[in-house]
Amino acid sequence: MPRLPLAFFSAATLCALGGMTWGVIMAASNDHGMMTAHAHLNLMGWATLALMGGFYALTGKGGRLGWINFALSASGVVVAIPSLALLLTGNKAAEAGATAGSLLALLGMLVFLVVVLSGWRDAKTA
Repeated sequence: MPRLPLAFFSAATLCALGGMTWGVIMAASNDHGMMTAHAHLNLMGWATLALMGGFYALTGKGGRLGWINFALSASGVVVAIPSLALLLTGNKAAEAGATAGSLLALLGMLVFLVVVLSGWRDAKTA
């Protein structure tokens, strides 16, 4: 497997493991106050990164834009999720981090859109 899809799947799997562990801890403690951050970790980290990795694995696309997509999307998760968790505890200073992480993730998705749309140039008619 090429390195780009492997990078996406590696990051996605780490997010899934973290999200599952977090969910078990919340269930065991019966404290679901972090449910929003947990859900965002699963969606932004596991689902989105894995889907992007699947696209790159199936299409063979990547290159510089693919790596930019990975850097923006993965760093968006790394910045947004801890900031959101802090924000949920009442730390208003974490709002800047949550916003920055969300913007990084949004930029990552925009780059992914460019990569996906560029596939129309090479698409075969069937």
